[in-house]
Amino acid sequence: MESHKFDAVEGTRFQNVVWVPEIPSTNTSLLEIARNGGQEGEVLIADLQTQGRGRRGRVWTAPPGTSLMMSVLLRPPSHSLPVHSASLVTSALAVATVNAVREATKVKLGIKWPNDLVVDSPNNAPGGLGYLKVAGILTETLIVDAAISALVVGMGLNTGWERVPPELELVATSLDLLAGSLVDRPKLAHTILHNFEDEYSNLLQPSGIETLLEKMRRHSSTLGRRVRVHLDQSKENRTLEGRAVHLNKTGELVIETDQGDLQTVSVADVEHLRLDAR
Repeated sequence: MESHKFDAVEGTRFQNVVWVPEIPSTNTSLLEIARNGGQEGEVLIADLQTQGRGRRGRVWTAPPGTSLMMSVLLRPPSHSLPVHSASLVTSALAVATVNAVREATKVKLGIKWPNDLVVDSPNNAPGGLGYLKVAGILTETLIVDAAISALVVGMGLNTGWERVPPELELVATSLDLLAGSLVDRPKLAHTILHNFEDEYSNLLQPSGIETLLEKMRRHSSTLGRRVRVHLDQSKENRTLEGRAVHLNKTGELVIETDQGDLQTVSVADVEHLRLDAR
């Protein structure tokens, strides 16, 4: 049984939490609210998204009440967060969620660069990814005069599937299945937002970026693995393979390629390869 759906998180900036039974997209709705003067700290949580989005316009869907679908509106103080560092808000929410999930369920999630929360897959069947996705995070910004006017970070976190749909058995799973027990979505959302207040506030401090990146490195499921990186190219689909060796000071992924050189990746899709992949 789920606990009461709260409308604020005491001691944080999240003082207007709105729950809706159905919505096209929490991110899209909050972006529109931001354009119309919405205040920092507004939170929108849905039981069902009909047009949920992931990175690169991918569709995120889940049956009603089986996932925590939540978006947060932020307005970073002027010059506290450069436009090129906006993606670090994704990292802050990822770290906050990993810690909240561990506290609530004892499940240890890893952060797959750049924006997914995963567990290692026990299934070695052909077509498997080597991991199972539990959550995806998407950050979108409104830029005015080359600065961040508003930022919306949204997450879809699988919480109560009861069973994995056959078409997703090799790619995804849910917290209730990993924990072997029901997950209280409102309680988990409250803990995530409480943690996120700390991580986001710390990010805006002078040493906040490096502190956050050290946490990302510690929780990373990508570092140390062989990976295949699908690079953004306007005219060709270019890839590189190697070992993920570092997150640099701006959060970019550093790959040691099979040719022995280092390549820095800022935007890309990353596959985790099996140890014998060549």
